[in-house]
Amino acid sequence: MKRLTHRQQEFLGRFLDLYCEEHNALHYAVVAKYLGVGNVSAYEMLRLLEQRGLVQAIYQLPAEPRGPGRATVLFRPTPLATQLLTQLAGGDVCPEDWEAAKKRILRQIETGKLEGYEPLLERLLAQAMDQRSSLIYAAEMIATLVLALGSLGERSQWLGIVRRLSSMVRLDDSWLNALVGLSMGLSAVETINRRVSAFLIAQAEHFQSVITGLSEESRRQLAEFTQEAMQVLEG
Repeated sequence: MKRLTHRQQEFLGRFLDLYCEEHNALHYAVVAKYLGVGNVSAYEMLRLLEQRGLVQAIYQLPAEPRGPGRATVLFRPTPLATQLLTQLAGGDVCPEDWEAAKKRILRQIETGKLEGYEPLLERLLAQAMDQRSSLIYAAEMIATLVLALGSLGERSQWLGIVRRLSSMVRLDDSWLNALVGLSMGLSAVETINRRVSAFLIAQAEHFQSVITGLSEESRRQLAEFTQEAMQVLEG
């Protein structure tokens, strides 16, 4: 595949973010408004990405069957789009950036325990949406899950889950799939903030794609971070 320009990568990344929010195929005018560009520019870029196999066009017929009608063209990312962005982001980040990000996120979890989870959850949601590094995105998602667990209230409600996940991290990569399952499970809990629930549902597929594409070293770093995050929550 021909290398994408920086502008094309940025467009694709933000288009994928919007798709994860809406979880539905998108009209080019909606994409244009979200990105702050003209309708024609958005349409032409989507068609270009379609030629690269990164976007799929879907033709939706009018709801009313009368008359000839004209199909509306909608767009959605292909699985190749997520894979490509994961590769471009390279799951790995330089050690200094990772250590700085890890300390920041762990400090936020500690702060959330003392000052309340809701405001911090809102900030973490925004950070996860904007994060372009696969490894840091995954860490932000895990922090969101950890804080969502902590917001359940009764310690007995989440302590067993925390300890089970901590033990799984030490064994193999099955804990990564367990995290995706946990995000879906938490989204159905009535006491979880509705915006958090919607976010977890919308991000589940993308989260799974990202962690699947992480390098072995990034998985190791993420495992260490997850254990530290769980310890902060338990402490």
